[in-house]
This record gives sequence, C-alpha cells and structure tokens, in this order.
Amino acid sequence: MKYKLLAASILATLSTSATSATYQLSELGTLEDAKYSYVTDVSESGHIIGFANGLYNLPIDTSYIDFSENIIENSYDNTEAAFELSDKVITFTLDDIENSDAVTTNPDAHNFMVSFLSSIPTNFEYQKLNSLVGVKYTDTQVIEQPLFDIASVDYDGLTRSTANIFNAVSEDGVTVGWGSAPYDKVSFTPDGEDDAETWFTHEFIERGIVISADGVRVPLMPEFNEYGGTSRANDIIKTNSGYTVVGNISTSIPADRQDNIDDNCDNEDEPTSVCINLLNTNISRGIFNKRAVKWELDESLNITSVEELGLALAPDEGETEDDAFTSTALAVNSNGTIVGSSNTRYYKNDDTILTMPVYFKDGAVIDFIDQEDDWQAGKSIAINDNDVITGYATKRIEGTLRNKFFYHDIASGSTVFPTDYFSSSSSYGNDINNQGYIVGEGEVGVSDNTRRKEAFIYKIGEDKITNLNDLLPCYDTDGETDYPYTIAEATSINENNEIFGTATKTVEKRDTLGGIVTDINGEIEYESIAVAVKLTPIANGEVESCAPPEAEVYERNSASFPWYTLFLLPLVGLRRVFRF
Repeated sequence: MKYKLLAASILATLSTSATSATYQLSELGTLEDAKYSYVTDVSESGHIIGFANGLYNLPIDTSYIDFSENIIENSYDNTEAAFELSDKVITFTLDDIENSDAVTTNPDAHNFMVSFLSSIPTNFEYQKLNSLVGVKYTDTQVIEQPLFDIASVDYDGLTRSTANIFNAVSEDGVTVGWGSAPYDKVSFTPDGEDDAETWFTHEFIERGIVISADGVRVPLMPEFNEYGGTSRANDIIKTNSGYTVVGNISTSIPADRQDNIDDNCDNEDEPTSVCINLLNTNISRGIFNKRAVKWELDESLNITSVEELGLALAPDEGETEDDAFTSTALAVNSNGTIVGSSNTRYYKNDDTILTMPVYFKDGAVIDFIDQEDDWQAGKSIAINDNDVITGYATKRIEGTLRNKFFYHDIASGSTVFPTDYFSSSSSYGNDINNQGYIVGEGEVGVSDNTRRKEAFIYKIGEDKITNLNDLLPCYDTDGETDYPYTIAEATSINENNEIFGTATKTVEKRDTLGGIVTDINGEIEYESIAVAVKLTPIANGEVESCAPPEAEVYERNSASFPWYTLFLLPLVGLRRVFRF
C-alpha cells in the first residue's frame, strides 16, 4: 500500500528553508469551580470549545432521603472503614448530613454524598448528578455553555443532572453537541403501595443541539420520537447557504425491543421513563434503531433537509424484528464526505454484528477495514479536505483487544496502520489536517497496572509517530525544575500546525468543595490534573536532549520523521472530532 496524495507538494515545500519543530505550551484556562479542562474542537478562525469536569460544590438535595435505609447506611459504614484504614477519623455522621447541612460545610460529607450518588447510576430513586459541562475558551476567560440543563427548583443554580457532550464548532462560532434532558424529582406510588415515593425522571435520553454564536439553542428533534427518541450532533461545517451538521437519529424500535417495553414498562413498579432508561442501558445495542444523518440548516439555523445515510449492512427480515442497528456520523469535510462508524457483518459469520469504521459518500456506506486481518471494531474519527480519514480499529494483540490508529486514502483505497509506541499499545488518530499531519494519543507504558497515554504527531508516509513530549522543553523556566506538563492527548491540529489537546500537571489537591487537602500531619497533598493546552511552533527552536545519551537513542528513534518539516507546509484548512 503506497500513499501518494500530496507527495509532490510536500517534497516541493521541503526544499525551502527549515525551521524548528519545538513547541511552546500555553494553558487555555479552566472553568471557575472546576478541576479539569479539555479541548474538543478548534476552528481555523480561532474558536475553541471543550468541556470541564470535576465541578466543585455539586448541589446535593437531601430533602427526600431516608437516611435509615440500608443502601446509604452500608455506604457510610464502608466509608468509615476506609477512613480507619488511612489512620483518619471520619468527621461527619449521617445525622450531620440530614439535620445539620454538613454537605455544604464539611468536604468529607460532601465527597461522601457525591461518591454515593455516583455509585448508583441506575437507581432512579436518588438524585442524578453530572460533572461534565461544555465550555468555550476565549483569550480572557472560560465560559460554560449549557446544552439542555435548566435552573433547579430545589436549589440555586442548574440541576447539574444532564450529560453535556460539546463536540464541534464552525468557522463563525456556531457549535453542536448532544446531551440528556434534566431530571425532575417526581412523586410516584408503585402499584400495590399506599405511600408515594420520590423518583427522578427525564423526558429524553439524548438529543442533539445546535447553538448560535450568541447562544441561541436549537434542539435537533428526531422524527421518530417515541419515549423521547434520540439524536446526536457530532460535527458542523459552514456552507455557502448555511451549515451542514452530522450525527445520528433514532428511526424506529425493533419489534423485539418493543415487546421488552410492553412487558416491562407499564408505569406500575416504576415510572415509564425510568424503565426505558434501564432497558436502553441493559440491552447491548439499546432499544432504538439509529442511523447516521446529515442535517442542512440555513443561516438562521432553520433545518432545511434531513438525510439518513444508511448502514453498512442490509438487515434481513428476521433481523429487523430483533436487535437494534446503529450507524453514526462523526465528521464531515468541505467536499461533503462524511465519516463515522456502522454496524456491519463479521466476514466469518453473518449472524455476528460488528461496529466498524466507515465513510458515507454518494449514497453509499463503505466499510473499508479488512476484517480478514482480524480487525473487528473501530471508528473513523476525522477526515481532511483531501478525503483522507483517520481513526482507529480494534484487533486482538497478545491476547487482549487493542486499538490501533490508521489513515485511509479514499482516492487510492489504501489503508495504513503506522507503527506506534509499541506492539500492544492502543493508539487513536483524533485529527488530520490538509497537509497530512495526524495527531492523537497512544499508550507509552504500564504503571501500577494502568496504561499511561501520551500524545503524538505523525506525518503521512513516514513509518513512526513522534511523541509530542519530545518536542517540549526539558526544564521549567528556572532551567532546573523538570518541565511540569505531560501532553496526554492531542485532539486538534490546524493548518499552522498548532496543536490543541490535554496535558497533565501536578497541583495542590482540592476536595469536592474546592478547599486545599492536607494529610494527617497537616501537610498539603498534591494531585495530577488535566488542563486544556495549545502547542505553538517555535521558529528556529531546538529539540532538547532530556535523557542520558544511551536512553536518548531509544527516545528519539521512536520519532523518526524529520521534525524540522512540521511547519513548512502550506496553510489550507482544519478538521476535527471529539471521539466518543
């Protein structure tokens, strides 16, 4: 398989003067009252969006809770035992939470309630919390962008009960994403009971949304909206007449799944919406048939057309009655070529259904990864304007399923899986620019049974990736302290070869109320957090040698392409994706 696209222009550009491949890292900021920040998309015109996580002071509603129930008493006993193992004394009781409002003043009590509620996501008799929120980054601040959340009737501020997946931004600042409906606290009396109970319900599981540059929100309602239906918006581009948005929508419920609903969701033992949530969670492919979709919108964000993009398989008559089938669109380029994933058949057994990378073009759904090479899952995540795709596919390596990043040239039909950090490293291609540079992340090693990820950049046609951390300084500004950042994920790359992603750094540890944490001796504790960052090329910089010479050979050999070529190629356009 040979890659020839752009070869002539690349070689022509490389014959000019060379500049350095080192980068300057700058933080994009963190939402006030949030611990972590991330980037999901960047437009060539400079709009940056992402999300924040780890919100401090999540609101806890205790008014409905019976603190004598076994489920919460057992959780408290386990927490008390954990304190004892750490030679700490627990600082609150359940009575303090119930009667003394300890969740607003005692960080241990607040953390206990957040952990308790997070541990029972499928128990809808308790409050639902979500700490993931969409944000916009500006030069001076980080601004939260609510999707579907609303003001709570039980406490100040938003309900903080919604999923918020903020995915993409157009050149003029119009954004898209998807999320869940906010939960309402309702009174419900189960069949055969005399006393009403408190339950938490909502109107829909997930819905796409388009948000104008000045904040006007336009939900993308699916035509099939039984039980709320579903939709997702994953990418947006500006067009001459408005906007193209891609994602997926619910199209129907298979007969067998409808039977599950009819048999279980009778509004007797629990509210119907709770039953729908539980079925959708517990059934492997969910209860809805979903199809990749393309919406066309005018300049005022009115939907002018909706086009379903199909599946990579044709369900037979029996299959249409059984499990749900899904395809989804994750990215679209200026040519109108769309990429994503779709259910398809396993080549050895038609009854086995896989989810594989695909692209949607000219009315066809193309499943292009060779299953006969043992690939059995994956997604196409991004596409540039030359119709070159990147993403990842999954196969079993050394006895375990691993993901490997790829690029696929639609024109030539070739698919390449470049050499990444090591043979069993999972790696992902997250974005590709028009010059053929791919950014992503891969596993670099195992520590305490956890596989650590670090970001990379790769030039199409070369053999191996370059760890972006090799292109950062060795030391902080004092020239002695180790550089405080490690780039874990690279999410986007623009045509200036500026890279946006996530880095980790060590900071003073904060509790769930935002206060500084100290140990039993009163010493401040520290923790690693995620921060959204931008990497800017430094003209005439030098790649620093941080390791001893014998170690440096290994480190630098893992980055084989000519680093000085990174910033020489022409400026054209930008592609993006948020992998989810």
